[in-house]
Amino acid sequence: MEDNLLSEQEGSGTRRGRGAGGGAAARRAARSGGGPGVQQTYINRKLKVYDVLDEEGLALIEKNADIVLEEVGIEFRDDAEALALWKEAGADVKGERVHFPKGLCRSLLKTAPSTYTQHARNAARSVQIGGNATVFAPVYGPPFVRDLDGNRRYATIEDFRNFVKLAYMAPSIHHSGGTVCEPVDVPVNKRHLDMIYAHMRYSDKPFMGSVTAPERAEDTVEMCKILFGEKFVDENTVLTSLINANSPMVFDETMLGALKVYARNNQACIVTPFILAGAMSPVTVAGTLTQVLAEVLAGASFTQLIRPGAPVIFGTFASSISMQSGAPTFGTPEPSLVSYGAAQLARRLGLPFRTGGSLCASKVPDAQAAYESANTLNSTVLAGTNFVLHAAGWLEGGLASCYEKFMMDIDQLGMQQKFCEGVDLSENGQAMDAIRQVGPGSHFLGCDHTQANFQTAFYRSSIADNNSYEQWLAEGQKTAPQRANELARRWLESYEAPHLDPAIDEALKDFIARKKESMPDAFT
Repeated sequence: MEDNLLSEQEGSGTRRGRGAGGGAAARRAARSGGGPGVQQTYINRKLKVYDVLDEEGLALIEKNADIVLEEVGIEFRDDAEALALWKEAGADVKGERVHFPKGLCRSLLKTAPSTYTQHARNAARSVQIGGNATVFAPVYGPPFVRDLDGNRRYATIEDFRNFVKLAYMAPSIHHSGGTVCEPVDVPVNKRHLDMIYAHMRYSDKPFMGSVTAPERAEDTVEMCKILFGEKFVDENTVLTSLINANSPMVFDETMLGALKVYARNNQACIVTPFILAGAMSPVTVAGTLTQVLAEVLAGASFTQLIRPGAPVIFGTFASSISMQSGAPTFGTPEPSLVSYGAAQLARRLGLPFRTGGSLCASKVPDAQAAYESANTLNSTVLAGTNFVLHAAGWLEGGLASCYEKFMMDIDQLGMQQKFCEGVDLSENGQAMDAIRQVGPGSHFLGCDHTQANFQTAFYRSSIADNNSYEQWLAEGQKTAPQRANELARRWLESYEAPHLDPAIDEALKDFIARKKESMPDAFT
C-alpha cells in the first residue's frame, strides 16, 4: 500500500464559510522564511511540459492497454453492483472479471471534466485541478512520525493536527491533504471523524476525504454538508479523495465502496494504480505504462457509470524495487519516465493528472532523502502534474511523516513555485534601464533597478545556510535538519487558527459525538 508501501487507504467566513480572509498566518510564515510572497492558491505553470514519448509511442501504449482491457480484463471484487453496471454498459462480465470492448472506457470518460474547482471553506483558497494548474498537498498515510525530539514512534491525533497546522501556514502548500499521518491513538473506526474535523477546524484550505470504508466516506460527505451546506456540496466539488487500484488489475470492495460514495455526491476521485515495478507491474517502463493506463481507464470510467460528470483524476504512484532485496527505491530514472509518460496519456484522455511528490527511502532527513526527493519532485513538476500528493513530509518509503523533512520539503516547493513562473519578459524583467545605467566595468548592486527589486528578485531559502564558515561556527554549526526543527517549532508556537463560524463548529462537534456514541471502539 502507498501509505506503508502496501496501500494508501489508510480566513473570515460567512455562515457557510465562503468568505475570503484567513491569510495572516500564511503571510507571517512567508516573512519568517516560508518563501517569498504570500500564499498562492495554486501554481499556474508558465513552463512547457516535458514529454518522453512521441505519437508512435503513445499510440502503442494505448493499443496495448486496450488489449489488456479486452483480453485480460480487470477484476471488480466483492461488488455485485459494480459488476451489474458494467454488464449493463456493454462489458463482458465473467465472474468478478470484467472485459471491456475497445473504446468503451474512453467513451464513458467523455463526460468527465478536464478541469474542475475544488472549493475550500475560505473561497480565496479554492484550487483549480487540471489545465496548467499544479496543486501541492502534504504526505499521506504514514503510521509513524519522526518527531521534533528525534523519536520515531506511532503517530497520534496531536501529530495529525500539527501537520495540518504546518500545511495551513506554508505558502507553498495549496491543499491540506488527507491522512497526513495515521493517528493510532484513536480507534480505527472513529479516527476519520477526528481527522476530517482537524482539516476543517485548523485549516481553511481544501482537503481530502476518508476512503477506508464506504460508511466513513459517507461521514465525510455529511460533515462537508454541515460545513458548506447540502445544496453547495451537491452542486460543487469540495473533496478530492484517493482511490487505489489493488495492482495488478484489481479494484477491491473497500475502494469501490468509497469511490461510489464520492462519485454519487459529485466529489472527485483520484484513481491511482499503486505500482512497485517488478512486483506489481512489469519491470519495463512501457509495460508499466500499459498496465497503469488499463487500470485507470477501468476505474476512472466507472465513476462516470455512477454519476456522469463527476470529477476524476488520472493518478499513478510508480516506484521501482531493488531486484536484490525487494525493497522499494525512489528517485531513480525509471519511475520518472513512467510519470512523464503517464502525464502524456492523461492529457490525451483529457483528465487531470496526479503523480509524484517528495519521495525517498531514507530513514532520516539526510542527503539520501534530499537527492531522492529532488529527483522525484523535479520530474513531477516538469511532467505537468496537476495534483501532487506527498509533496512534503514523506520519509522512510512512506512509513513515516517527518516534521523536519516537512519543513525542508516546503522550502523546495517554494522554489518550484517560483520556477514555474517562467521567465519574466516584462519591461522590468528585461532590465534594460539597469544595463544602460551601469554600463561596462561597474556593478549592479547600487543601481536603481536592483534597489527596486532586491527584496523579491531571488528566492530566499528558509533552510539553507549561505553565510560564511566563521558565522556558521558562531551560530552553532547547525545542519539543515536542525534549522528545519527550529522553524517547525516557531511555526507551531505562532499558529493561529482561521476563523470558523461557532455554529458550524458546534454542529460538527455534535455530529462527531453522536457518531462516536453509536459505535464501540475498534482498533483493527
